[in-house]
Amino acid sequence: MFIETRRVPKEYTRISKLKKSHTYTRYRTVAVLGCDSCGSLFERDIGHMDHRRLNDTVFHVCPNCDAKRFAQSKGAERKRFWNLTADLDIDISKN
Repeated sequence: MFIETRRVPKEYTRISKLKKSHTYTRYRTVAVLGCDSCGSLFERDIGHMDHRRLNDTVFHVCPNCDAKRFAQSKGAERKRFWNLTADLDIDISKN
């Protein structure tokens, strides 16, 4: 689940032509997400994800959980919802 966006500062150091070190700060925006599998909070850089996924209609899985296993469990829940057996070849997304 999507919780919030946050700006995180990160400091870098560079060395000039005259061998002096200078520090400068860059900000990156991260999304704070809650794992729909285990419930833990994790952060993901917004630059590495699609902006359409920043809502609660999309499931989010943390790096510690198995996303494929989570997706299979959601598919099994959907089939139980429609009261179908697991070996049917009917596409339930069109019903």
